[in-house]
Amino acid sequence: MTSSARRPVSAVVIALNEERNIAACLESLRFADEIVVVDSGSTDATRDIAQRYTEKVFGVPWKGFGPQKQAAVDGARHDMVLNVDCDERVTPELAEEIGQLLSAPGMAPAYTVPRRTFVGGKEIRHCGWYPDRTTRLFDRSKARFSSDLVHERVDVCGDTHPLRNHLLHLSFSGIGDILAKMNRYSDLSARQMHERGRKCGILDLTVRPAFAFLKTYFLRGGWLDGVEGLVISVTTALLTFTKYVKLRELERKRF
Repeated sequence: MTSSARRPVSAVVIALNEERNIAACLESLRFADEIVVVDSGSTDATRDIAQRYTEKVFGVPWKGFGPQKQAAVDGARHDMVLNVDCDERVTPELAEEIGQLLSAPGMAPAYTVPRRTFVGGKEIRHCGWYPDRTTRLFDRSKARFSSDLVHERVDVCGDTHPLRNHLLHLSFSGIGDILAKMNRYSDLSARQMHERGRKCGILDLTVRPAFAFLKTYFLRGGWLDGVEGLVISVTTALLTFTKYVKLRELERKRF
């Protein structure tokens, strides 16, 4: 296959009140043949900013991360899809690598991408946060997002290959961002566990949070990331505790 037969790719993004992040995200996606943005009811300037980069900005009521991302995939024109979050940036090196793949024969059904994650400007290299590979480039005729409310995945029919170059993940400006996201994720995690019939026991409120801290700080080397590593380890334990407390509350509301 020659470069003239390059496969087109659609970049898909979901958004909710992301006026702080979305412009830089979409700027990094200019190499794509189209950009699709699915907005779940932003009340800030998110949609206006997105419309500067693409005409394909759709409003879809929030149904969870998996369904929301699949809605964006379904709205794309091309089978090759690149999924990126608003707090992520495609590096020029990754864009070039993707372009070379699209121009080469024999693409795999899906590809994973390593992420470099930053907290308040400091890159986190431990805590289990690196390389944090996730499936981001895929052929939608052979893959689709799961229906999970949170911790969604791409289910692929066939092999998944690794890409070398990175996404930049600028998820947290500081501890406030971590706590805000933790609260949202604990809500969704508790709801998802409840819908699947999961119960909360005393060990979930005691042993699981303690083990989450030990695993993140010691086993995954969080101590090597300094104060930020300690903060991440503590908030990971707090997230574990909080989602099970919320699960218990959901159980009690049934009676």
